[in-house]
Amino acid sequence: MTKSNDKTPPNMRMLSIIELIAKKAHGLSAQNLADELGLPKATLHRLAQSLVEVGFLEKQNTLFVPSKKMADLANGILQFSPDLHARHQILKDLSKDSGETVNFVMPREDGMTYIDRVDTNWPFRILLPIGSSVPFHCTASGKTYLAHLRADQRNRILKHHGLKAHTANTFTNLDGFNRELKLVKRRGYALDDEEFFDNMYAIAVPVFDKQGRFHAALATHGPKQRFAQKQALDLVERLKSYAQQITDLTFDDTDHADF
Repeated sequence: MTKSNDKTPPNMRMLSIIELIAKKAHGLSAQNLADELGLPKATLHRLAQSLVEVGFLEKQNTLFVPSKKMADLANGILQFSPDLHARHQILKDLSKDSGETVNFVMPREDGMTYIDRVDTNWPFRILLPIGSSVPFHCTASGKTYLAHLRADQRNRILKHHGLKAHTANTFTNLDGFNRELKLVKRRGYALDDEEFFDNMYAIAVPVFDKQGRFHAALATHGPKQRFAQKQALDLVERLKSYAQQITDLTFDDTDHADF
């Protein structure tokens, strides 16, 4: 990204701040922004503080980070992607491959939200329509998301939402759940063995952006009579391949910005 200069309009400087912070996996101080963008620290602090005041950034100690408003904005923009039909086709291919319902799920403040789905043709199926939100801690997609957060971020979510028991298999012990999340991250997929609904088994893998950051979860689920551990594990590598296809479709390797 070309560094800003004093001739850059203030609104474009704000966009350059948002772009830079969005690309980092951690918050940035005013000095960090100055080092990256080539503008005076005082100027960048003032502009970043203005973004805090209108709700697009948040201040954590001395660091500026994206706000929930900014995250919702970014997720909303992604839904206007011209590649939505192509992504849906990937879900259809996976559903045909797995024989079960397939979901594209993204994190929101109140849980994991179903953004897109393809239903199985089986008469016995579990219906979670687009727009439904499900808990973080007892779903395969939610565990996939939590496993890829920093510990402090994950702890804030779990403190707010808790570990409510939905079935006899739901993780309700924090130490045991954290061990489960370490396993999820190491193996690259999460399972839901009747942890949210009785008689439902699910598997999810992460969809990353090109910087390796969590973007969404790609999941498939079905009744345990026909879809259980063996069927789920047989799909792991294919799920990861479909997830990579979505990454390649959604995100560009090229940095087009020039402030």
